[in-house]
Amino acid sequence: MDDCSQVAGIISDIQRFAVHDGPGIRTTVFLKGCPMRCLWCHNPEARSNESQLAFYANKCIDCGLCAAACPNGAILSGDRRVDRERCCVCGACADACPSGALELIGRVATAAQVLDVVMRDLPYYKISDGGVTMSGGEPLYQHSFSIFLLRAFMERGLHTAVDTCGLAPWERLAEIAGLTNLFLYDIKAADPEKHARFCGTDNAIVLQNARRLAETGAKIIFRVPLIPGYNDSAEDIRLVGEFILSLPGDQRLEFVPYHRIGKGKYEALGLDYPLPHIGAPQNLDECKRALLSAGVKLVTG
Repeated sequence: MDDCSQVAGIISDIQRFAVHDGPGIRTTVFLKGCPMRCLWCHNPEARSNESQLAFYANKCIDCGLCAAACPNGAILSGDRRVDRERCCVCGACADACPSGALELIGRVATAAQVLDVVMRDLPYYKISDGGVTMSGGEPLYQHSFSIFLLRAFMERGLHTAVDTCGLAPWERLAEIAGLTNLFLYDIKAADPEKHARFCGTDNAIVLQNARRLAETGAKIIFRVPLIPGYNDSAEDIRLVGEFILSLPGDQRLEFVPYHRIGKGKYEALGLDYPLPHIGAPQNLDECKRALLSAGVKLVTG
């Protein structure tokens, strides 16, 4: 294997002690960059493959150190905001901020640096049958970096999972399949028109890759984000169920109900929140019953 200190990618975050990204206690590595633009995305900081500056106004103590450090005069401390047009996203203000009100999201990290963080919790992986999950954004967007990391994880005996939207050339997915114990595979909508309207892309490749991946015998949990008024109608659920049942193997599905946890991230990045008018789905149990009665196996617990 190449020197881990020489292979690098751009990450938005590394979260330790994650419990919703696969079995057991895990570390989730979030890579930046995604080919989709889902209206309900709760990780907007991971969509772009470039660095971004986040400003959390509630943490600002008006010390003025950020404004003094900014080379372009982009920090308007009196107004407690960032002039995004003048900001060059150098991170000087974030480095100077003592309260964490400013954060540079998207830093280049070597494989060695990622491995150092991941391996700190090896005892917890062992006692909980956990491991490491590649997420994002979209891990296939930084394909070479993902491949390198997954190979390094498996060489160290770690259980690996990949959280993917499936929108990538099949060759990339096939290569990653040989280094992955579990796929968390998103099905945003089975209806192609809705998928294009709400996610910015057609779903033909997503569904085709899902079928080809299932045909390889890969272990997959299909995950459907349940978004009120967008993909939760009886017809939407029926189409998802029919697709899952059409796949070979013992396929299972998990609903991920919509939430507003990402709202603060949009505000911090200076972005408009796309769905301010909707709340958590009220028909989750109804959707589950519909799929169960059709014979779809659901992930529970």
